[in-house]
Amino acid sequence: MIKYLGSKRRLVPVLGEMFTASGARTALDLFTGTTRVAQEFKRRSGLVTAVDSARYSEAFARCYVEIDADLVDAGEVAGALEYLSHLPGEPGYVTEVFCEQSRFFQPFNGARIDAIRNALDTDFTGTPLFPILLTSLLEAADRVDSTTGQQMAYLKSWAPRSFNPLELRPPTLLAGAGTAVRGDALDLVGTLGPFDLAYLDPPYNQHRYIANYHVWETLVAWDAPKHYGVACKRVDVRDDSTRSSFNRKREMPVALAEVVGAVDAEVVVVSYNDEAWISRDDLVDLCRIRGEVCLLAFDSKRYVGAQIGIHSPSGERVGKVSHLRNQEYLVVAGERSLIRNMAARFTSNRLDAG
Repeated sequence: MIKYLGSKRRLVPVLGEMFTASGARTALDLFTGTTRVAQEFKRRSGLVTAVDSARYSEAFARCYVEIDADLVDAGEVAGALEYLSHLPGEPGYVTEVFCEQSRFFQPFNGARIDAIRNALDTDFTGTPLFPILLTSLLEAADRVDSTTGQQMAYLKSWAPRSFNPLELRPPTLLAGAGTAVRGDALDLVGTLGPFDLAYLDPPYNQHRYIANYHVWETLVAWDAPKHYGVACKRVDVRDDSTRSSFNRKREMPVALAEVVGAVDAEVVVVSYNDEAWISRDDLVDLCRIRGEVCLLAFDSKRYVGAQIGIHSPSGERVGKVSHLRNQEYLVVAGERSLIRNMAARFTSNRLDAG
């Protein structure tokens, strides 16, 4: 999967075990991002609905959640990737904007991204292969970018991986069906259920994922948008409609309470951390509407950008890194016996829920 701020890679095994312990068969991943958690639920035979407002998240969900691996011809995928891999570079929007005006990719890789993305629209639009091939391209581009994992900026000097040639690989698909939905959580939450388990991983602060990952958004939309700033962000990033209530400090607690209360699920699991706008105690209180509440805490390394520190436009390091680790929280709420069974394996991580 791509490098991603807020990725729950370290918590995926925990969430998978809790899903199994709950006895759930259906699951909702309401802020799915890269679909890591949705994939884990599907891997454990869950019928999963993955929701996000980002185009790139929808692309991942269509590939990893919606597609049934048992219905895919692996040879056909391999043949399509072979064809795309041998296309000559064709400099276009990516080369001009993300290689020359900015430095997210080396130009030789940018030209190949342009050629492959054009071919996807020309040769594969509307086919079952399209989301698989688009996901392969996104992941290939991520492996040769020159960032710390976010696209608000790029490295002053080329990252070593950026010199590697773009390599398309077949995504590891999962057996079983699922559903991919693109839209705002607040608009959709009451219309999606019922589910046995709902997992909520909302944004933690003012930073929007459409801005953090605007390059992926453009690769999926393939709309050659006008752009602004050193990072060449899409102009629609400036549009207030791309900013949700979860990105506004005063509105976020109300929005989260609305989602927690409205989701149609037997068990609700909310992940947050100790750097978020809402306090641990307030988060627990907010979830009590669902029934019994259990609070688990996991020590975690902060994202790589925080570890590197803050730099000026000239590349000079400014300020100091305040801390390198944080606490990731899982708040589990629902019927008492079910919640206690789900948390039984994680007694060392339990905190007093008050």
